[in-house]
Amino acid sequence: MSQRRQHQRAARTGTPYPEALAAFDERVRLITPDQWDSPTPCSDWSVRDLVNHLTGEQLWVPELLMGATIGEVGGRFDGDVLGADPVAAWTDAAEAARQAWAVPGAADLTVHLSFGDVSGQYYLDQLTTDLAIHTWDLAEGTGRRTRLPAVLVDFALGQISGYGDLSGSGLFDPPLPVPEDADPQTRLLGLAGRRDGG
Repeated sequence: MSQRRQHQRAARTGTPYPEALAAFDERVRLITPDQWDSPTPCSDWSVRDLVNHLTGEQLWVPELLMGATIGEVGGRFDGDVLGADPVAAWTDAAEAARQAWAVPGAADLTVHLSFGDVSGQYYLDQLTTDLAIHTWDLAEGTGRRTRLPAVLVDFALGQISGYGDLSGSGLFDPPLPVPEDADPQTRLLGLAGRRDGG
């Protein structure tokens, strides 16, 4: 909880959320029809499941930035949100989220998340980090080894390096050891329980 409070106070500018959206979007558009059921480094998720997760996250953004609570939104974004055209569903959700964050003062709002109220900045940073790591996951799942943009690696590494073992969240595997001279992407992925083979 102390980490959340500390992060909530640490308002910053320049969170690379648009860059994170663009990086994930680029890889969504490279998915071939036969790859939607392919496995990803997220052991319980196929490529489609992974894109569905990120699409659902973006669908929440306009609602939460307008002050809605988790209870008020309810199960609207549960289950499959991709429908018959996954790329279009992702594109629409990402654009709506991007526009919501572009409203002046959005990062200063109070957002009602499942574990409590946080600043918009905290929420934005969380979304950006999730997008960065899952962009690598999606590339791996579609057989396209990737180097993430340095701005995303540096940002996400800065976000999660102080949190220790994130596996308790259920969203990450336990951290993996990496060489002392490992590059930033390898260190980031190791913290998230991933082995960078690229």
